[in-house]
Amino acid sequence: MTGKVTRMGTPLASAPLDTWVTISRVTLEGEAAAWVAAVGLHDGEALVVLRRAALGGPLHVRTGSGGEFAIGREVADRIEVEPVAEEPA
Repeated sequence: MTGKVTRMGTPLASAPLDTWVTISRVTLEGEAAAWVAAVGLHDGEALVVLRRAALGGPLHVRTGSGGEFAIGREVADRIEVEPVAEEPA
């Protein structure tokens, strides 16, 4: 059987704390997609999860360019990430 192998990333919501990752895919639509694009989260962007709020609350993240903000778990579940070899400069 031949075919294309699709590599699936880890949801951002499941990324380990204090570990830099790179966005590999964003599967959002509408207002959520517009917000993610407006804050600069796109394929190839590096970020790190700093904290997770209790009881399924938002994640506090920092981007490679230094921006920090909270991302709701529902949104973070739709952002796939891959580990990076080293922290961005």
